[in-house]
Amino acid sequence: MTLLFIQLAQTVTGAVITIVALLLVAVIIGYFTAWLYAKSVYTPVIKGLETDKAGLIMQVAGLNDDINKLTGKIEKLNDKIGKLEDELVQKDKEIKKLNKPKK
Repeated sequence: MTLLFIQLAQTVTGAVITIVALLLVAVIIGYFTAWLYAKSVYTPVIKGLETDKAGLIMQVAGLNDDINKLTGKIEKLNDKIGKLEDELVQKDKEIKKLNKPKK
């Protein structure tokens, strides 16, 4: 077995295999350290964004409540306008009756 390892170490193929193995180890170490760095940098940013999101969700809920209240007010005012229009029609009829020349 050691004879095989010595022969492999002395050949070009052995050197290529060793270089590829070392590169793979370097890639794994680089990926792991990049992941740790990104985690340490972006974790506070993500928490801040989640806090902002919660605040915005509460604002949206408040605005939806305001929309519902305003919709109710609009419906009441439309009803009031309808009543006033009916009253206007009645008053117009009364005015026409009063303005008719009597024979």
